[in-house]
Amino acid sequence: MPTILVNPLDETVRVQGAPAPRLDTLLGKTIGLLDISKPGGSVFLDHLERLLKEQHGVAAVVRATKPTFTKPALAAVIEQLIGARCDAVIEALAD
Repeated sequence: MPTILVNPLDETVRVQGAPAPRLDTLLGKTIGLLDISKPGGSVFLDHLERLLKEQHGVAAVVRATKPTFTKPALAAVIEQLIGARCDAVIEALAD
């Protein structure tokens, strides 16, 4: 029986886009924190939220949570962050 090798890489051709522009400052900004529902993510984001406000002058933090880390964020989760007019979003990966 022959050996069959399967390539695990996603070889879909994608159009390369430009990265989002960087913020000049965090002072007075609204930052979205996206918890992907991995263990420890909310603990990390709690500390990050405190640091953003205390040390960087972030005006507001909007928290959103994916129902599961195994799938992309639902449209409703993305709309929550867009609707809050976040200047930037940080996604938490933790275990």
